[in-house]
Amino acid sequence: MASGHDKIEKNIGLMIVLIVIVISIGGLVQIVPLFFQHSTTEAVAGLEPYSPLRLAGRDVYIREGCYLCHSQMIRPFRAETERYGHYSVAGEFVYDHPFQWGSKRTGPDLARVGGRYSDEWHRVHLNNPRDVVPESIMPGYPWLEKNAADATHISKKMEVLRLLGSPYTDEEIASAPQQLEGKTEMDAVIAYLQGMGTAITSRR
Repeated sequence: MASGHDKIEKNIGLMIVLIVIVISIGGLVQIVPLFFQHSTTEAVAGLEPYSPLRLAGRDVYIREGCYLCHSQMIRPFRAETERYGHYSVAGEFVYDHPFQWGSKRTGPDLARVGGRYSDEWHRVHLNNPRDVVPESIMPGYPWLEKNAADATHISKKMEVLRLLGSPYTDEEIASAPQQLEGKTEMDAVIAYLQGMGTAITSRR
C-alpha cells in the first residue's frame, strides 16, 4: 500500500500545490517581519529624499541600463568594505523606488561613489570612459550632454513618491521644474552619482 509520501511524489499537481504552500510560509516568516523593523523601514541619520535633479538623473541611470552592470549593494565582506566602504544598510534606500540592490558587477559597485570623484571626472568618464580608465569596457554616453533634463513629469513623480513615504513638501514639488531649467541629462546623472552613499561616511 502506497504511503502518503508516495502519493505526493506520484501526483505532480498535489506536489506543486504543497511546494507553493511551503515556499509561501517560508517567505512570510522571512519577509513579513522586515516590514516592522526600524532598521529596514526608517531612514538613516542624514538621509534626504532625492532632489529633482538627482531624481531625474536616477531615471536616466535606469533608462540607460546602468544598473545592469553596476550594483548598489556593498556586502559585509572584508574585501568589499575595504574597497568600497561601509556595507550597505536598508535605511539608506528607503526612498528608492525601485530598489537598486543586487550583485551584478560587470563594473564596480557604485553604492559609495558619491564624492569620490569630481563632477568633471564623471563628465569625462561618461562621455568616453577610456579617457580616464584605459582598460574600461563601458560604453560612452555623449548624448547625455546634448539632451535637456526632462521636467515634464517631475512634480507628478515627486507627488507619487510622497505617497510612498518620501517627505517632500508642497513647495519642493511646486518648484521642481524650475530646478531642472538649463540642466542636461549629463548634469542630472552626475548629481545622482555624487549623492550615492553619502549618508554613511564611516568605513564600516
